[in-house]
Amino acid sequence: MTSDAAKQTVLVAEATEPLRELIKRARFVLFDFDGPICRLFAGHSAERVAVELVRWLEERGLHGLLTEEERADPDPHAVLRAVGRRRPGSDLVVELEERLTRQELTAVASAWPTQYADPLIRTWSAVGAQLAITTNNSPAAASRYLDTRGLTDCFGPHVYGRTQDLHLLKPHPHCVQRALGALGAPPEASLLIGDAPSDFEAATAAGIPFLGYARNERKEKALRWAGAKLLVESMEPVLRVLRG
Repeated sequence: MTSDAAKQTVLVAEATEPLRELIKRARFVLFDFDGPICRLFAGHSAERVAVELVRWLEERGLHGLLTEEERADPDPHAVLRAVGRRRPGSDLVVELEERLTRQELTAVASAWPTQYADPLIRTWSAVGAQLAITTNNSPAAASRYLDTRGLTDCFGPHVYGRTQDLHLLKPHPHCVQRALGALGAPPEASLLIGDAPSDFEAATAAGIPFLGYARNERKEKALRWAGAKLLVESMEPVLRVLRG
């Protein structure tokens, strides 16, 4: 082995050790949905969904409810959050959330599985870990996706997602705490895998370890800026450690 190759081996080993320790302790694993498990809007544009939600509001004479920046945001959740802040508990929020849920259910048919996510989920379940989903997406959409991939039995009933109480969306730890409570999971034996600062903040608020999934540089920068320390750019090293 050349000195460069030996050096690379050491670097990989050093990088893997914290991941190995994190996985070793995790008997209860919580996954964010859109990102770590799949790309929900891969074939059904999230930006187009956001535009349609904005148009729906404008058709009801509510153009002024959103700022220019909010109207241009390509994330439909940003539109939903903005309306939730200004009309909390209103029928408008209820209907807008239901419209987004229908769009997410439509998106399931063209969602792209995250590479290595399916075998990772099956392996973690097979070795005895208890799994849950904690997401800002509709739990109905997450459940439908799991069913299409034959993963429903790995999670059972433990899918915790968006409700019409929008102030409980992550970074609020509500869905994380619901999952921990239902699983009877002690925080020190739990792990949340997510791809957004809101996931890290929810995990921190709930007092559980966090593993960031950063599939690109933008995701990595956002997670590191939020304070996340341990990140992977693929689920492959997680699967490798789990099988190792």
